[in-house]
Amino acid sequence: MKAKLQHLYDALLVPYHWLQAAFWATIYGFPTRGMTVIGVTGTNGKTTTSFMIYEVLRAAGKRAGILTTVSYGANGRLTTPREHATTPAPRTLNKRLRELRRRHIDFLVLETTSHALAQSRIFGIKIDTAVLTNITHEHLDYHGTFERYTDAKRKLFLKAKYGVVNAEDAAAAQFMASVPSSITYGVEAGDLRAQNIKLASDSVEFAICYRDFCANQKMPIHSNIAGEFNVYNALAAAAVGLHYGLNLAEIAEGISNLDAVDGRMEVVDLGQPWTAIIDYAHTPDAFEKLLPNMKKTAKKDGGRLIVLFGSAGGRRDPSKREPMGELAGKYADIIILTEEDYRDTPIEEIFADIERGILKTRFAKKNLHKIAERAVAVDLAVGLARKNDVVLFLGKGHERALEREDGEHNYYELDAVKRAVKKRQKS
Repeated sequence: MKAKLQHLYDALLVPYHWLQAAFWATIYGFPTRGMTVIGVTGTNGKTTTSFMIYEVLRAAGKRAGILTTVSYGANGRLTTPREHATTPAPRTLNKRLRELRRRHIDFLVLETTSHALAQSRIFGIKIDTAVLTNITHEHLDYHGTFERYTDAKRKLFLKAKYGVVNAEDAAAAQFMASVPSSITYGVEAGDLRAQNIKLASDSVEFAICYRDFCANQKMPIHSNIAGEFNVYNALAAAAVGLHYGLNLAEIAEGISNLDAVDGRMEVVDLGQPWTAIIDYAHTPDAFEKLLPNMKKTAKKDGGRLIVLFGSAGGRRDPSKREPMGELAGKYADIIILTEEDYRDTPIEEIFADIERGILKTRFAKKNLHKIAERAVAVDLAVGLARKNDVVLFLGKGHERALEREDGEHNYYELDAVKRAVKKRQKS
């Protein structure tokens, strides 16, 4: 009954959100008028893909702006927002868009969530190109069903003139049918494909192919962000670049110019003999893409994979906890469960849900640690690390706060990891 009342409340809020979005777009003078807006949506990879597109446009000499989960700005000057929301509330969104307009940008890369689309937060923004990274089960606590979640994402494409779609996603045909014309990309399928993929612990490299034509192998695409899933992100950015008439050299330069994205496969290197990586991965799909790659990287050098993570509480979808636990149990050598915005949900309940998944695997229970306070858990992960290990700090990424039952507490994963590594180095 409580869930039904909550969904009814959410439904009644839709017209309120629409009116609020229309009001603030009008007050701020529809700030994106005259801009070419590229909207990026999907379950995972939105932020990194957005930054790759932004850098590709800048490499081609375009005056470009960006608004994402981790920062917003234009022409290389970026600001970090405090709030958790990817696409902020209409007043904040339109205010920031007006700031970007005053910087005389021609292109805007806009990371767009299902919540923002369902709530019409981007009312008044004309989308020229819509990009889909992937779509998997997420935010069902809000949307109710996977179909409604997909329909919310598809709204971006229904507003767009052109689409860039992951050909390997199960929903690809739905999204392609929602725009007048489109291009697809992927590793195994798509108009734009990757060939000769080379994976390293801190980068990926590949040659780009368009249908039957493969580009010069001597000029590959190189990304400084690790993980095979970033091949897909780079392909999406390349597809956008090609649509706007950029050449391969400009595309390759733009992608290689992106050294890191805050909290997205962010390598923390303070000279320690093992690899520390911070990532925002917090869904089963993200775990499935990330963990096998990182296990392979650690194993190649004789190291272990240590994974630190938790799962959100409150009204967040609890059904993802067990699958995440099972994937961690399958690939990790050591697992450290900790807090990740548990809000009003008992953290023991979250741990139990995750542990059910872990126990489905052959994972050695002696290597499972449960530490409620995240900073203490980070200290433990760093303390356990040995030469050639890969240690993943997952779920918080760029965020600057932890949400507990008594409210928000300042916390930044990068600071916590650096502090723990320096402490160990001094001991």
